Amino acid sequence: MTLASKEQTNGTIKKRKFHLSFSRKQLCIPYALFLIMFVVFPLLLVVYYAFTDSTGAITLNNFIEFFTDTTKISTLLISVLVSFVVTAICLLIAYPVAYILSKMNKKIAFVLLLLFIMPMWINFVLRAMAMKELLSLIGIPLGSGANIIGLVYDYLPFMILPLYSTLIKMDKSLEEAAQDLGASKVRVFIDVTLPLSLSGIISGAMMVFLPVMSCYVITDAFSGSTGFTVIGKLIAWCFLGENGTMTNINGGATISLIMLIILFVTMFATGGFKSEDNVRGTNI
Repeated sequence: MTLASKEQTNGTIKKRKFHLSFSRKQLCIPYALFLIMFVVFPLLLVVYYAFTDSTGAITLNNFIEFFTDTTKISTLLISVLVSFVVTAICLLIAYPVAYILSKMNKKIAFVLLLLFIMPMWINFVLRAMAMKELLSLIGIPLGSGANIIGLVYDYLPFMILPLYSTLIKMDKSLEEAAQDLGASKVRVFIDVTLPLSLSGIISGAMMVFLPVMSCYVITDAFSGSTGFTVIGKLIAWCFLGENGTMTNINGGATISLIMLIILFVTMFATGGFKSEDNVRGTNI
């Protein structure tokens, strides 16, 4: 009898048990392969096409053409302005909602929060078309104003969720301590609640600001005759054109790379790459 499969001890036969075990490095292999195939490789393609022309020669003309084209620069500035406006409106609406939910009973708050999240389960285009019909029903004409309403409607849950998750985890004893020291409710909010919820504000702003810049589905649906064009529409025109064929893949890759640089700069400026600090102190 071989020891490889069985062993005899005290007249009994025991079967060896084999356990599959993987190290952390081995478990990371599927994730690393996924990143290489669907993140790193596409990004390298974008960089390649951004720095080459239609013949494959290396050039900077794509960037020169972008920054010397007043139409593209104005579209970028309009996209940034629209993103600021939509983010500000979402923050003004979402913060009171998240604050009230964080003070309510958890079960009731969960149900109400679910009502805000449920529209996200519906297809993005269907939501846009439903809001378009609603605006038409109540008599709001299509145009820039309708665009802003549609964007706020679609991205408001992305502002509420990080704010609520931050406020619900906040140490409530800090607010009680500030009130015991004689601070008014307004000062408690300004000096305690608002600073401690800053990470949620930044997270929500990032989740709204950057997608709005490239969201052209809503702007197409709500534009009418007085709407605006966002930078995402320019990228779509470069890659697909008006007849569905690729017309300027190098120009589209250039704009996409510029958007990516704006994303990294915004993340760096807002501290998005830093680990979250557990701030326990306040300024009263």
